[in-house]
Amino acid sequence: MKSLFDTVSFKCSKLVTQSYSTSFSLAVKMLSPGIRDAIYSIYGFVRFADEIVDSFNGFEKENLISDFEKEYYKAMQTGISLNPILNSFQHTVKQYNITDDLIQAFLKSMKLDLIKSSYPTQTEYEEYIYGSADVVGLMCLKVFVKGNEHKYEQLKNEATRLGSAFQKVNFLRDLKEDNLVLNRNYFPGVDLNSFDEEAKITIIAEIEEDFRIAYQGIIKLPIEAKFGVYTAYIYYRKLLQKLKNTPYYEIGNSRIRVSNYTKAGLLAQSFVTYKLKLV
Repeated sequence: MKSLFDTVSFKCSKLVTQSYSTSFSLAVKMLSPGIRDAIYSIYGFVRFADEIVDSFNGFEKENLISDFEKEYYKAMQTGISLNPILNSFQHTVKQYNITDDLIQAFLKSMKLDLIKSSYPTQTEYEEYIYGSADVVGLMCLKVFVKGNEHKYEQLKNEATRLGSAFQKVNFLRDLKEDNLVLNRNYFPGVDLNSFDEEAKITIIAEIEEDFRIAYQGIIKLPIEAKFGVYTAYIYYRKLLQKLKNTPYYEIGNSRIRVSNYTKAGLLAQSFVTYKLKLV
């Protein structure tokens, strides 16, 4: 039965999420059960594409991402893919009317990682972040508002700012790996070989402004989504605080993390704040 295959497909997307990101998985668990599978399917799609361009060394990455894209559109046309990640994602795209411009923007940024190593202008930087992160937030927002286009337009700006904040925190956290392993520099005007405290402070101030605006959207989210998104927001704010307290030279030489113990504490804090209707 096709329904059984679809169930298995969504379970595969959930497994991908749990395997690649304990933090995101924790946040998804805080969402209403009715929308979790859709968010898992979005994460599975974007994670596989990201892994192709970042991790599949020794393979023809250009062909792999091209095949991945073609198989997605074939699934959209036929209503099925034997790739369970794409099969679950195409269901979510159709159910929540996720527009193709979001998917194309995402795939464009993924393909840029195959040919570009730096983003020297603000425009290039913002376009990459829009495609790699902002549109993922917008895909999730489509699910959160359950097709309510008026609500979607109301929260669109805040959702993109939250996506930007998350991505910039990731860039700052992964400074060492991006620079030394992947040979990439996403921050315009920043020489990673002479990264200093002033550059760090400037980047953090930019992220904090994104978070400030994003929070205004979180408090307006539907009840089914608010706690989960707030949990992710709290986690990334904590990670940013750790980066802020870390000397610039350590950021470039190590990967800053939030411990599982701290994550558990943040979850408890988020739950209390949510239950007291402070968010």
